[in-house]
Amino acid sequence: MLTIASRCWLCQQALRLARHGLCSLCLRHLAPVPPCCPRCGLPSQSHALPCGRCLYKPPPWQALIFAGVYQPPLSDLLLRLKFSSSPELAEPLARLLLLRWLARYREGSVVRPHILLSIPLHRRRYRSRGYNQAELLARPLARWLGCDYLPFALERTRATPPQQRLSETLRKRNLRQAFRCTQTLKDKHIALIDDVVTTGSTISEVSKVLNKNNIASLQIWCICRTL
Repeated sequence: MLTIASRCWLCQQALRLARHGLCSLCLRHLAPVPPCCPRCGLPSQSHALPCGRCLYKPPPWQALIFAGVYQPPLSDLLLRLKFSSSPELAEPLARLLLLRWLARYREGSVVRPHILLSIPLHRRRYRSRGYNQAELLARPLARWLGCDYLPFALERTRATPPQQRLSETLRKRNLRQAFRCTQTLKDKHIALIDDVVTTGSTISEVSKVLNKNNIASLQIWCICRTL
């Protein structure tokens, strides 16, 4: 008898490889990604050159890579991972992100990272949820790429209200001095993993902390980008 783990998470059809999580038909029906700036990930005329926004005010990272647009059905899967106690969804979603990164790597637009990091949860939120979804995404990616994953290199120093309830201005204020780096990362190429990037407030704050450690470069990897 087939188990739920051997069926597509979207259409429930049987899978040849259970760990893939999504069948080829459902993958083809994911929302198409328009041309996006390779640095900020927002819609742009070119997917190869930085947009005017990034030329005028470069973000504190060199590349942003995402698996898909934040809309159903991909956003539904991400919400199930995050809020519905479905940690087994992490590996299929991480695989989608890996494929996107590999495409950029083969183009020569990104370097292979030395170290993977994940956006940390405050310990209280970690206890209530039982896991950090960004950590669950980072672990298989590090294994597949042969990179080091440092789960405790970043620390959330204080609890903050959920970002989705706040305006962009309040998001930035909410996260000031909310993170710290606990390990030496000098001259390392870093990939920072998160589940979704919306305004970029969280990754901007963490990126500033990492850049103070004299890292060589920083890539942002996420499952979904809000466009």
